[in-house]
Amino acid sequence: MSITSDEISTQPADWRRAVSLAEGAAELLPAAGERVAVVGCGTSLFMAQAYAALREGAGLGETDAFAASELPEARCYDVLVAITRSGTTSEVTRVLQRSAAARTVALTAVVDTPVGAAAGAVIDLGFADERSVVQTRFATTALALLRAQVEPEAVLAAADDAQRALELPLPLDPGAVEQWSFLGLGWTVGLAHEAALKLREAAQAWAESYNAFEYRHGPISVAAPGRVVWSMSALDAAIVEQIGSTGANLVVPELDPMASLVLAQRAMLGIAEARGLNPDTPRNLTRSVVLSEEELEVLT
Repeated sequence: MSITSDEISTQPADWRRAVSLAEGAAELLPAAGERVAVVGCGTSLFMAQAYAALREGAGLGETDAFAASELPEARCYDVLVAITRSGTTSEVTRVLQRSAAARTVALTAVVDTPVGAAAGAVIDLGFADERSVVQTRFATTALALLRAQVEPEAVLAAADDAQRALELPLPLDPGAVEQWSFLGLGWTVGLAHEAALKLREAAQAWAESYNAFEYRHGPISVAAPGRVVWSMSALDAAIVEQIGSTGANLVVPELDPMASLVLAQRAMLGIAEARGLNPDTPRNLTRSVVLSEEELEVLT
């Protein structure tokens, strides 16, 4: 049993704990009507994208998501929300130090870090920290906390679905799939990006991700028998029909999109096992990216 597998299995409980924590953290998080930017790197960026779409879609205020290295410094926001598991990511520390936002808050698993020092406020998610290099439960728990500000009951239902996702048989044999395309709509586009990243980084799989409607503008050309199209949300009938005509296997789990991501994480483990890979220590990756002074100068 891998460390990553153990960490994946705690997500239902972690999400329920995040809902409980959300009430106490409400005064730190963006209020309705505030203009918000959310930043992160890698997996944290995809969670930022999901939250931004959720919040704005719920009518709570303009919400933008950026890679931490790409936030326009002169653009004014009421609140800057930063997501970082390690608290040491250089781009996130830098953007908190230079932000023009009226206030800043960081969600992190390690508080006593450069990010903790740079943020105006910190929400401690240390209970969801990970030993694996690959992020799973921290990222989804951060999203659960943020989503709970928008629709808390939906997060509790998602936690129930996540428990099911841990117990359900996988929809196909992951070791027999040649290529994966993950699709999303609205806030689930970020989840599609994250699912594809998990398969790439921990299992060296050929995995891509797209907005569901953009998928037909070129990427569908790779769909074929022996390949999978996995949607994190329900699909338009016309898209379903066109994917079906390619011979690719279409997977649309009847689960909350966050729980569908848990199922995709399990597929990642299945591919890694089939290929003899250790998902805990992907090649070329470290827990945190800390930039040199020369690299930081490129961002200035």
